[in-house]
Amino acid sequence: MEGLNYIAAAIAVFGSALAAAYGNGKVISKTIESITRQPELSSELKGTMFIGVGIIEAVPILGIVIALLLIFM
Repeated sequence: MEGLNYIAAAIAVFGSALAAAYGNGKVISKTIESITRQPELSSELKGTMFIGVGIIEAVPILGIVIALLLIFM
């Protein structure tokens, strides 16, 4: 049963990385779309985008924590 922990950890890391990549792509594409529609708001939109990307990047960190718990517990 020890091998199943490694598989579960790999799935946790893969899933969280995939979700973060999708989320970042969505946030950045919508920000670029918004900037093309309203260029005067570009500085506000970029700031909001960086905050959103930072929050989304917490997902893979949590995935790594879960993977480490699965391996070492």
